[in-house]
Amino acid sequence: MAEVHVIGQIMGATGFSESSLFCKWGIHTGAAWKLLSGVREGQTQVDTPQVGDMAYWSHPIDLHFATKGLQGWPRLHLQVWSQDSFGRCQLAGYGFCHVPSSPGTHQLDCPTWRPLGSWREQLARAFVGGGPQLLHGDAIYSGADRYRLHTAAGGTVHLELGLLLRHFDRYGVEC
Repeated sequence: MAEVHVIGQIMGATGFSESSLFCKWGIHTGAAWKLLSGVREGQTQVDTPQVGDMAYWSHPIDLHFATKGLQGWPRLHLQVWSQDSFGRCQLAGYGFCHVPSSPGTHQLDCPTWRPLGSWREQLARAFVGGGPQLLHGDAIYSGADRYRLHTAAGGTVHLELGLLLRHFDRYGVEC
C-alpha cells in the first residue's frame, strides 16, 4: 500500500480578538486510509499573547497513513477556543485545510470563522460568554450547509507541515 507521513506543527494563530487561545485539532480521511501511527486528534496549551501578537503553540503533529487510493485525502480540522479569567471557554473559530499532496515542507495559513447566531445570542456572548456552536462538525467542510449560516471571520491558524510519500510510484501515482 502507498504511505503518507505528515510531520509538522501547529505554530500558532494571529488575528483573533480574544486572548488566552488554544486549539483543538483533528484529522479526517476517507475510508481507504488507515492510520498506522500517531493520534488523530489533540489539543494545544493555552497561550496569552500581548495585543496584536501571535499566540504561539508549537504543537507537534506526527502521522503515518497507509492508503489504497487517493480518494479521501487527509484534511485537518481546527477549532480555536479562548479561555477567560474564570476558566470558561468559548469558541473563537472553526477552520480546515487539506494536507498538501506534494512532498516537502509547506507553510499553511488556515482562516477561521464562527457562527454568529441571533442578536440575543451575540449579546449573551458579549456579557456572559459562550455563544453558538455547530451541532454537527460536517458543516465545517460542506459549503452548501455553511452558506445558510450567519458567520463572522476569526483569525488565522499557522501550520508548518512536512510530507513524505512512499510507494506511490508502484501504484501509478506520480509525485
